[in-house]
Amino acid sequence: MKILVVGAGATGGYFGALLARAGKDVTFLVRPARAAALRERGLRVVGRDEEWTAEPRLVTADELRESSEPYDLVLMSVKSTGLDRAIEDVAPAVGPDTAVIPLLNGLAHIDALNARFGAPAVLGGVAKVVTTLDDSGDIRRLAPLAHLAFGEQDGTVSARVERIRKVLEGAGIDAPLPADVLTAMWHKWVFITTFGALTSLMRGTVGDVYDAPGGPALGPALLDEAAAVAAAAGHPVPEKERAATLAVVSAPGSPMVPSLYRDLAAGRPTEVEHLFGDLTARARALGVPTPLLDLATLHLRVHQRRVTTAGA
Repeated sequence: MKILVVGAGATGGYFGALLARAGKDVTFLVRPARAAALRERGLRVVGRDEEWTAEPRLVTADELRESSEPYDLVLMSVKSTGLDRAIEDVAPAVGPDTAVIPLLNGLAHIDALNARFGAPAVLGGVAKVVTTLDDSGDIRRLAPLAHLAFGEQDGTVSARVERIRKVLEGAGIDAPLPADVLTAMWHKWVFITTFGALTSLMRGTVGDVYDAPGGPALGPALLDEAAAVAAAAGHPVPEKERAATLAVVSAPGSPMVPSLYRDLAAGRPTEVEHLFGDLTARARALGVPTPLLDLATLHLRVHQRRVTTAGA
């Protein structure tokens, strides 16, 4: 199976590195500067008492346009702010039999990919991995999780899905096939917006918030709002998943923060519109009140406008 990983960041880079280490036919579509760094250092994975390097096959968008052979599988792992450009860059690699699995949070990207490549080409995907890029451009693994749930948008278990799962699991990636992948994506969206709103609004770790007077009530309140939107959209969050989310956002002393918070704290743009703007817009359309999530959205939009204006 010929695989193209779009991006070599913390998520796609880690899954792609596992595939490369397992001897799979994998290529990374990256920007020229990232390509130069990877050619010099390799794709290094560090942390949790391990350190190893994959020597990835690399291609830039210009080089991909010169190639006429499509890939069997495309793992789309980019920030939502770079999605439109990534779609156009990867288009030459998508043929009539290519499967595209996006690894973004939220749901708006599914509509964009369906519009460009046709819904039959696009699978749903939910990535769960705790990694980050350090200052050297290495992938730092912070927890043992390596989970990539995926499936056909219509819920069928197709032959291509089974083939992809075999390849992923052969590289050490946990690759379950949920009964309804779009529901699984909704549930991840509820988790990431609850987690992101908690830390971004309060500008601190989960433990910073929980350990402050009044702090323990915020996580459950945010979860109630996000879960209410999912339920109104036809994707209620099971009690087991609600409990798992509460365990993350209600942990005393926890140092955990999501990547959205790290971007916010570092003065970088965030995925505010893809994650929060879209969710709160759907909430309004469904008649679900979300005052706390609206506040988080406004907070992130103010930050976004500031950093975008500064970079102009």
